[in-house]
Amino acid sequence: MTTRRSRGDGGLHWDEQRQRWIASVTVGYTPAGKRIVKKASGKTKTEAKAKLKEILRDYEDGLAIAPADYTVERAVNDWLTYGLNGRDKGTVTACTILCNTHIIPALGARKLRDLSAEDVDKWLAEKAKTLSTRTLQGLHSCLNRAIKRAMARDKVKRNVVALCSVPKGKAGRPSKALTFAQAEAVLKAAEGSRMYAYIVLSLLTGARTEELRALTWDHVDMDGDSNANPPVPPHVAVWRSVRAGGDTKTRKSRRTLALSKRCLDALQRQREQQKGEREAAGEKWQANNLVFASKVGTPLDPSHVRRDFRNAIKDAEGVNPAEWTPRELRHSFVSLLSDNGLPLEEISRLVGHSSTAVTEAVYRKQIRPVLQSGAVAMDRIFD
Repeated sequence: MTTRRSRGDGGLHWDEQRQRWIASVTVGYTPAGKRIVKKASGKTKTEAKAKLKEILRDYEDGLAIAPADYTVERAVNDWLTYGLNGRDKGTVTACTILCNTHIIPALGARKLRDLSAEDVDKWLAEKAKTLSTRTLQGLHSCLNRAIKRAMARDKVKRNVVALCSVPKGKAGRPSKALTFAQAEAVLKAAEGSRMYAYIVLSLLTGARTEELRALTWDHVDMDGDSNANPPVPPHVAVWRSVRAGGDTKTRKSRRTLALSKRCLDALQRQREQQKGEREAAGEKWQANNLVFASKVGTPLDPSHVRRDFRNAIKDAEGVNPAEWTPRELRHSFVSLLSDNGLPLEEISRLVGHSSTAVTEAVYRKQIRPVLQSGAVAMDRIFD
């Protein structure tokens, strides 16, 4: 005689249409009182019962039961759709490209509950052969956050990505700085171009490219106030950037920088040039009050800045335009000041770094190869 299954064991029956055994169990009730039923199927009773036991075990552990077909692709797409609200448009675009190009094609078909740390390690190791360490960190971050979100919604028991470290990737192109001779060649070559003032301010003030693209004329004072106590020189207020919210990169990045004579001359030429472009554009001109804008007044795109910068310096002697980017003018500013004896603390303040450590490790390139202070001190001691 067939015995009745115990209460809470769920049901088990043969589905003629699917030709599979179906195990079902009630795991709870909705706020409206409707039963929440989860089902598992198998070719045999044993397989169906095993899946049923797994569902019951998860339920007893206090976990919601994720759909058996919930894949890594679904988890990643859910995160891209709902987990990036409020983020900068550029961040959303970058994450979407990384996920669609690298994560989903390689791991997307894997069921999330079956994804292992070994799978992630092998995937990252393979990617490390062709991608930089920075890109690998981005991939790890995207996948980690996607699965972390899925775990918070009871789609998976644990986040295996958090257990995996990021391997060292393919070496990228190191940043560099212009020598004094190269800097002079760049300024001379760019003198007749639309990018001249942009290059001058970037090289002679150390402003970031995202700060210059957001600079407005009401933050530029080309007269100063000689009657003030103390006198106020001509200056530029670096208070904004094109980052999300318009704020600068760090709190210390908000700074006011005095302008050299060469910067003043370049800005005056920029104002006259922009006046001519505004008249030529007519009704197409968009009044954004930007110091550096397109020929119709719209904000500059980073790719356009790089292209115009390389075109502007194509005739610079001793400089290959394809090997340089606008951000390296800022590195050159730091290195030139360092070579001319300006204290590192002062340089750090000028470029808006939170500490001198970044200035020293990342930006200062033209460091003297021989440290002379010890020898000089000993000569003085043992004169």
